[in-house]
Amino acid sequence: MSEINRAAATRGMLAAAIAGGIVGALLAAALLLFALPNVLSSRIVRQGLLSDPKILSDAVDALRDSQYEPVLAANRAAIETPFASSWKGAAEPEVTLVEFFDYACPYCKASNPIIDRLVAEDKGLRVVYRELPILGPDSVTAARLSLESSKLGRFNKFHDTLWEAGRPAPETIATAAKAAGIAPQPHDDPLIEAELKRNFQLAGQLGATGTPLFVIGDRVMNGAVGYETLKQAIEAAREKGN
Repeated sequence: MSEINRAAATRGMLAAAIAGGIVGALLAAALLLFALPNVLSSRIVRQGLLSDPKILSDAVDALRDSQYEPVLAANRAAIETPFASSWKGAAEPEVTLVEFFDYACPYCKASNPIIDRLVAEDKGLRVVYRELPILGPDSVTAARLSLESSKLGRFNKFHDTLWEAGRPAPETIATAAKAAGIAPQPHDDPLIEAELKRNFQLAGQLGATGTPLFVIGDRVMNGAVGYETLKQAIEAAREKGN
């Protein structure tokens, strides 16, 4: 437990530092763009930004994606390979969507039906779920039991039941555990503890500021970004073949 708490604290500080670096870089980029009139006779540039502000947001996206390219390249298999049965969708995927989540996170709960919709619509999509219990002891208990269920091939039963039952608490966790056919209290399992530790490390390297954190192809997205954003990222990843 102490390792997980320390990992969560480290993740928070790392995410803040990364976020601060991105903001600083983006501010510098914006200032450079608007300073161009003094350097390049940039009426065209200014008019372009005013007529299509998406140019700047696209630059933000490109900067963000490029920042995580080395991490994704080095850790693609670790990120996209599910733990046991912790996945839904295509057995042989064209695109993999990875979600780092916490059962106590309301934004993860709001995203859950969106994920199910995407899986139902796209037969080439696989969703890989990575436990990231950052919201207290009940989150940690739920994550450990979820992974126990996953080892038995019953992840989806535990996962869907707990989302339906409500926020993790002894009663709701017991309901989900019963549905998955496991005891309501986790037992010590080095494989499960190693998985949780690895997830915290990966999330920290990907600049997580909370949950959910989505990884699709070369895109890393923090927060409940919604159906359209996820769908666009899936199509972009499919076009790139990743």
